[in-house]
Amino acid sequence: MRKLLFAGVAMTAALFGASNVLEFTLNSIDGKPAPLSQYQGKVVLIVNVASRCGFTPQYAGLEKIYEKYKDRGFVILGFPANNFGGQEPGTNEEIKTFCSSKYNVTFPIYSKISVKGADIHPLYQFLTDKQANPKTGGDIQWNFTKFLVGKDGKVIARFESAVTPESADVTSAIERALQ
Repeated sequence: MRKLLFAGVAMTAALFGASNVLEFTLNSIDGKPAPLSQYQGKVVLIVNVASRCGFTPQYAGLEKIYEKYKDRGFVILGFPANNFGGQEPGTNEEIKTFCSSKYNVTFPIYSKISVKGADIHPLYQFLTDKQANPKTGGDIQWNFTKFLVGKDGKVIARFESAVTPESADVTSAIERALQ
């Protein structure tokens, strides 16, 4: 597999040749390469997050479902993005401090990326690509859009911002994926 660089971030999937999300490597919130392949065999919820959004209190719900399902092979990955109204202006260190002090977040948070537009990160290019993901593709409309990824790295569901993490729609989809 070829290594590519995008805005200084190592990525281990050809931009358009990726077949699942586990082929990508992004930087952790601490700036260290963190391959998504480490989540092989787990159910993953990928969320674009922001600290100054009306949906920011969803961090509490995300942490709640993470705690509920993590021992069964579930993980949440938060990707801070400043694409909507400048609602994630902080540095990675400020974001990390905010998440841990305000919401006691223990699930992995990655370095800030772009989830739409000309500088969209390749992971989100893949997630939103309608050819690669016909049922769940399409532009990100706002912060806290959630993608549920199966144990094989394939996207199986998408939940828009207004759908809370602890809603029956999300939790029943997680439970089905964990079976």
